[in-house]
Amino acid sequence: MNVIIIEDEKPAARRLNRMLSDLDIEVHTMLHSVNESIEWFSNNEHPDLIFLDIQLSDGLSFEIFDTVTIKSAIIFTTAYDEYALKAFKLNSIDYLLKPIDDDELEAAVTKYKEQIPAKQQIQVDFDDIKKLLINPIDRQYKKRFTAKVGQHLKIFSVQDIECFYSENKGTYLHTTDNRNYLIDTTLESLEEELNPQQFFRVSRKFYVNINAIKDIISYTNSRLQVKLNHFNEQEIIVSRERVKDFKLWLE
Repeated sequence: MNVIIIEDEKPAARRLNRMLSDLDIEVHTMLHSVNESIEWFSNNEHPDLIFLDIQLSDGLSFEIFDTVTIKSAIIFTTAYDEYALKAFKLNSIDYLLKPIDDDELEAAVTKYKEQIPAKQQIQVDFDDIKKLLINPIDRQYKKRFTAKVGQHLKIFSVQDIECFYSENKGTYLHTTDNRNYLIDTTLESLEEELNPQQFFRVSRKFYVNINAIKDIISYTNSRLQVKLNHFNEQEIIVSRERVKDFKLWLE
């Protein structure tokens, strides 16, 4: 099987390469930009399968296919949430939501092997996908949150929020002036609202702001403890299954 990865974040590309190697799949080439990919496809035999990130450093990966006709099978890799990508299942082998899970990767590869006989290729309709996809460059994340304080609504900029956490079935934000406020949302909803470059969900209970991290300490069972500038009411522990992705997020 001839496989390539198109991914602009080199740590993420290396991680995916290692995961595929564990499945006895050899990645022949890793590409990191639209222009590099166009040049490569113009001068090389096209692969059987492409692991394709959507937003590359110099544009959307769809621009590759506006220039070069490619009939390779495709598995999308993306930071988008599931709801924005439901349509992809109709046009590609599968998609993998970052951070990529080992079991989901194996299932996607198995799906490819089951659906695509040897040397058979498919054509993805990128125009239809682009119509259904919110442009990553234009995507807007929440810049402010509100909390009810008595009879008033208090407004908080995300820059002033150290972390979000759940406690006693409520969701709270903790500010840089070391105060907690109950907000009307859930941690699951925050996944669609927070910029993933600024906030990371380290466990089921906590989202942390990268700008608020004061220290990171080795913890038991291969976990990590995160110390924030002001929040000290509870220990913030990076769950073991999230440690690798947390380290990649920090880079």
